[in-house]
Amino acid sequence: MKLAARVSQVTPSLTLAIAAKAKALKAEGIDVCSFSAGEPDFDTPAHIKAAAVKALDEGKTKYGAAAGEPKLREAIARKLKIDNGLDYKSENVIVTNGGKHSLYNLMVALIDPGDEVIIPAPYWLSYPEMVTLVGGVSVIVPTDATTGYKITPEQLRKAITPRTKLFILNSPSNPTGMVYTPDEIKALAQVIVDADILVVSDEIYEKILYDGAEHISIGSLGKEIFDRTLISNGFAKAYSMTGWRLGYLAGPVEIIKAASTIQGHSTSNVCTFAQYGAIAALESPQDCVEEMRQAFAKRRQVMLDRLNAIPGLSTAKPDGAFYLFPDISKTGLKSLEFCDALLGEHQVAVIPGIAFGADNNIRLSYATDMATIEKGMDRLEKFVKSRI
Repeated sequence: MKLAARVSQVTPSLTLAIAAKAKALKAEGIDVCSFSAGEPDFDTPAHIKAAAVKALDEGKTKYGAAAGEPKLREAIARKLKIDNGLDYKSENVIVTNGGKHSLYNLMVALIDPGDEVIIPAPYWLSYPEMVTLVGGVSVIVPTDATTGYKITPEQLRKAITPRTKLFILNSPSNPTGMVYTPDEIKALAQVIVDADILVVSDEIYEKILYDGAEHISIGSLGKEIFDRTLISNGFAKAYSMTGWRLGYLAGPVEIIKAASTIQGHSTSNVCTFAQYGAIAALESPQDCVEEMRQAFAKRRQVMLDRLNAIPGLSTAKPDGAFYLFPDISKTGLKSLEFCDALLGEHQVAVIPGIAFGADNNIRLSYATDMATIEKGMDRLEKFVKSRI
């Protein structure tokens, strides 16, 4: 069977593949310490689940508006105004099947074949694949530990060409956990305005911050940058709702209408009763978010201390999200070889940095229990010492 050429241009998700391999080993009874999954290990808070159950009991099981339940779109618009200083109305919001879907809808709506999309590396692995699927060109801008794995205004300016359509900003970052400071965001915003390009700010980890780090939504810095900004976000990380598949895209009405048209001919509306859980998440007290954040902070410190005590590994302290991104170059191994050997020899699952455009690094998620972290770090230390 001859498949479409675009399929051969896309790489299957390494994170999903390794997480699935770890789960398969566990199902066979093998004791695997998995640091691969990019999802909280907590259950969805009870009040959110109860709201979805109530919606089910009330018969909210039918088709809904393709762009989302009006009440949820209004709640998201309020959240963006209060939390992020973004003056959106419900017509500026579309509810999507997860944050990933919001970005894919945007690519389909915005990017023509040959259009360039600037992506700083390390990057979330699906960004360039989405660009490829719609015929765009990913312009990868490498960063390193000297700048905190963050793109500089000079790098961004240099990467812009007449074909540039979009810049992807992700703060807090997956995979590095780094957060752009307010001054860094302001400097990038000026470059974007000067070049008259668009920016999509992926803010899925905005609630998971540490040590006083501040999240600034780039569109809040003035009308000129607001008019050029789109916001991608969702409920998966902050509310531990990964399996609910609830995200959203906010931005200029013209783009949101286009995304709604695309969604109307692909998935149509997001699961109706699940959207009522999202409404409860936004309109209820946020104590559950803070409780999970505090747990992540403790785990971050334990894993960070253990990693930096291992000779041959070096790890910057992340300001957000729930990942560490250590440099493994002193082991003499590239990331895929490192990860395959670690899983095969010591039953520890981590993600190779090559998936994120950084082959000298690996990504570990500390969204797991403390006992697994301690045991996994013991195994990782033995593995690294055996290689150095």
